[in-house]
Amino acid sequence: MAPSRRAVLAGSAASVAALAGFGGVARRRTRRRTPATVRGDADAWLGFVGDAMLGRSVDERWAGSESESAARDPAGVWGSTLPALRGLDGLFLNLECSVSTRGERTPNRGYYFRADPAWTLPALDAAGASFAALANNHLLDFGPTALADTVAHLERAGIATAGAGRDRAAAFEPTVASAGGLDVGVIALTDQSRSYRAGPDSAGTAWIRLDPERSGAGNRVDSALEAVYRRDPDLVVASLHWGPNWEVRPSAAQRRFARWLVDRGVDVVHGHSAHVPQGIEVYRGRPICYDLGDYVDDYVVKEDLHNDRSVRVELAVEDGRLDRLRVVPVEIADERVREATGDVAAWVRERVRTLSAEFGTTVEREGRGLSIPLANG
Repeated sequence: MAPSRRAVLAGSAASVAALAGFGGVARRRTRRRTPATVRGDADAWLGFVGDAMLGRSVDERWAGSESESAARDPAGVWGSTLPALRGLDGLFLNLECSVSTRGERTPNRGYYFRADPAWTLPALDAAGASFAALANNHLLDFGPTALADTVAHLERAGIATAGAGRDRAAAFEPTVASAGGLDVGVIALTDQSRSYRAGPDSAGTAWIRLDPERSGAGNRVDSALEAVYRRDPDLVVASLHWGPNWEVRPSAAQRRFARWLVDRGVDVVHGHSAHVPQGIEVYRGRPICYDLGDYVDDYVVKEDLHNDRSVRVELAVEDGRLDRLRVVPVEIADERVREATGDVAAWVRERVRTLSAEFGTTVEREGRGLSIPLANG
């Protein structure tokens, strides 16, 4: 994990009343596109981004003091990408922090990420977030109290979640998010921070090993998939926080696991964790986005990796089939994200094109970004 670009200011958080409800199925929420930003002829456009780390300096920037926050628009964290986000029928992201003002720091962690719900929830609402993956290595930074708050806050905001809960059963429970008239089933899993894994009677994440044949993880994943299929969704997404940081290529284990998921009926593999974008593979007509990088954070930039540059992927669903992906370059600056242009956009295009070509993926230029056909995959 990367340190902050600026020092974290010390301060105490005010306590809030205990939140009722922990786990369960989120209320469905239908996202409608802003008419002025509708693009293309698809029946639905679903957006996918990687890590949204809204804690630490990002939280300081957009929460601020009580007097300052009144003059700040929480939607500003999305910068110039906000119109595009609002032009989608749904947005799926990894929430790389807890949403709470409570909890105690988990001992012996290098970094602690937590965001104030007072601005975080309006920001997620402004972006039209349909789903937030909670299976990651920071949700439990402030313990089970903050985890419970996060689930409850998002539930009340109408944002579907999966990947963490009050116990192992709740953590592996899938969800269904409504987007563009589609019911999207989602499971969320992680192989990061084993110490954060949920137990039979303890809160945590849906932690697995990436070798289902040897570790027994296959049974848990199959059970989660069977549970989501019983809800008869229109398509199924597996959101995975996996693999080591700072790697531009997925491991052989990640590739095998992703294909294993598609073979079991998963339509979209939504990967994140590396902090940098990796290539996209089309397997049996299904997109495997191994890692989408970080959509917003406050991390120090590694100049050799340009981890402040990433992508937003937009999936076109037409006539009941996955038609194509748009890959849109973005960059992070000053605790907000913006659409990438010029040399930065060109760098992102070339990086994604080169890494995707290693999987035999057909990649075409489209505007500032790229297009990947799926219908004939």
